[in-house]
Amino acid sequence: MTKTVLLTGGAGYIGSHTYLGLVAAGYEVVILDNFSNAQEDVPLRLARITSSSVKLHRGDVLDPVFLAGVFAAHDFDAVIHFAAKKAVGESVAKPLDYIQNNVGGFVNLLRAMDNANVRRIVFSSSATVYGDTLVQPIPEDHPRTFTSPYAYTKISGEQILEQLCVADPRWAVGTLRYFNPVGAHLSALIGEDPQDKPNNLMPHIAKVAMGELPRLQVFGNDYDTPDGTGIRDYIHVEDLADGHVLSVNALIESGQSHTVNLGTGEGNTVLEVLRAYSDACGKDLPFEIVPRRDGDVAVLIARPDLAREVLGFAAKRNLDDMCRSSWAWVNGQLRNDPKP
Repeated sequence: MTKTVLLTGGAGYIGSHTYLGLVAAGYEVVILDNFSNAQEDVPLRLARITSSSVKLHRGDVLDPVFLAGVFAAHDFDAVIHFAAKKAVGESVAKPLDYIQNNVGGFVNLLRAMDNANVRRIVFSSSATVYGDTLVQPIPEDHPRTFTSPYAYTKISGEQILEQLCVADPRWAVGTLRYFNPVGAHLSALIGEDPQDKPNNLMPHIAKVAMGELPRLQVFGNDYDTPDGTGIRDYIHVEDLADGHVLSVNALIESGQSHTVNLGTGEGNTVLEVLRAYSDACGKDLPFEIVPRRDGDVAVLIARPDLAREVLGFAAKRNLDDMCRSSWAWVNGQLRNDPKP
């Protein structure tokens, strides 16, 4: 019997790629999204890739009545929760917005799930729950701490789920702490496309490559790293989507909760990513060094062993694949929507 999964934030960057992974795996998928950070045509693009219509509910996790209606309309087997604000720097400036949306909205979702007897959830967490640590690569049993309100909301979400599982053992939770998702789908029909100025590195580089921004701003070159710029474990978004499919498979099949890192186990500096993207697009991309951002940490690299052991997950794509797929996506957008 076909299993049905709800994707909150399913029209967003990671959500849309996970949608494709789930459909390919034989799931029926329903998207819930308010399109605050997703393009309106994403469902049409997903339908084009899959050759099937997309089931969509437009609304917000902050609206309990709306959520109740969504759960009344479908018989879900599990939920994958992406719907959250995600910019570290913005969270420092707007902590209440982040707590209201990422924690308050999440509690609304869990109540709606509980009322509908749906107790399998994959939670989109983050490597930022490890704080600024000298332990690299980072194992899942590393103590949690936060350097930004965004990270605080992710720790809060994890702790809420832990308390929920203690109170009611019928719940099964997959907590996925992923590192830095980048790249785009092989079709070049979907990719990272933020509604306003990008907060993450690769879409920022992409806008420089397209001529929409004059140069890349590199936030700090005084970190204790080989070239002074921050190091991150970049993971291709299609690999990340595969991890979500494996996680929901495990929850439905075994009912066993798990908390794992999703990363490659390797790190690259900002300047290394910039050089790789320059190679992908065939031109040198300008940059300038500016002060560090509040809340950023020097190095974040995953220890990926547990995800391999528990889920059978291993990233397949490298940095060159990430940059080439991103450039194919944004270059296709440039060709299809030329600037006047």
